[in-house]
Amino acid sequence: MLFVLLATIACKNTKKKYTSPAGYDFLKPDKFTMPSSLLEISGVTFHDMNSDTVYTIQDEDGKLFRQKWDVKKQKNMKFAPKGDYEDLAIFHDRVFVLKSNGTLYSFPFSESIKEESDQVRERKRVVPKGEYESLYADPETSKLYILCKNCPVDKKKKQVTGYVFNYDASIDSMGSIDSFKVDLTKLKDINARLKTTASPSALTKNPDTKEWYILSSANKLLMVTDEHWKIRAAHKLNSSTFNQPEGMAFDKDLNLYISNEGDEITDGNIIKFKYAPSGKK
Repeated sequence: MLFVLLATIACKNTKKKYTSPAGYDFLKPDKFTMPSSLLEISGVTFHDMNSDTVYTIQDEDGKLFRQKWDVKKQKNMKFAPKGDYEDLAIFHDRVFVLKSNGTLYSFPFSESIKEESDQVRERKRVVPKGEYESLYADPETSKLYILCKNCPVDKKKKQVTGYVFNYDASIDSMGSIDSFKVDLTKLKDINARLKTTASPSALTKNPDTKEWYILSSANKLLMVTDEHWKIRAAHKLNSSTFNQPEGMAFDKDLNLYISNEGDEITDGNIIKFKYAPSGKK
C-alpha cells in the first residue's frame, strides 16, 4: 500500500512539474528506438508531411537516412563528407540540410533513394557567423527559417535571432528577406522560475494553429510562440523522456515527433505524440 501511495504522489508531482502543449500529452510517448547508426540523431522530417517514411540525419555523417516507422532497418544517401549536421527539411521536392556553421546543403528529393548524389548544392555564408541547429521550410509561403543557437548578435541579450529566406523552386534560388527575434524575457511572465536563456536545437510550425515550436535541448524546454514570435507558453521537458531533444516535426495528422540523441547508456530515438483535440484525449 505504501508503494502504491508513493507512486501515486510521484505521478501527481510529475504532472504538476511537466506540462504539454494543447492537444498533446507528453506523459504518453510512443518511442521508436533508433539503430546504432543513428545514435546521434539530430533532425527529423517528412516528405509532404507523410509519416509513412521518416527522414533523419545525425550530426557526424553527411548522410540522409530513411526508414519506416518502428522499423529499425534504414537506408541512407551520402550528400557530404563528415561534419556537424544539425537539422533538415524537405519542401518543393528538395532536401535541405543545415550544418552547425550555417552552411546549407540541398539536393533533389529524387536523389534520396541513391547511395550518393552528385547533385548537391552547397550554400555558404547564407547567415552571419554563429552556431545554428534549427531549420524549418514552410511549403505554404516558400520560406526557409534558420534560428540561432549561439550567435554574436545575441550575446549578453535575452533574445534569440532568426533569419528568413524566400525560396524560388523554379530556379533553385534563395534570397534573404527578413530577420526576427524571440524575446526570452517573456519566459518570466509565464513561469517566474524559468531562466531567460535558450539554445535552440529545433524549430517547427504547427500547421493548424500556425504557432512556432522551439526546442532548447540544453535546458530541456519547449517554447511555443505566436506567428509573430511572441512566447505564449513554455513547457519543461522530463529528462527521462527527452534525453537530448534535437529534432522536431509534425505530420499531416498533426502528430508531433521529437528526436532524441542517445549516449553511452541510452539509444537514440524518435518520440511520437498523437494529436488529440481538447476533450478527446
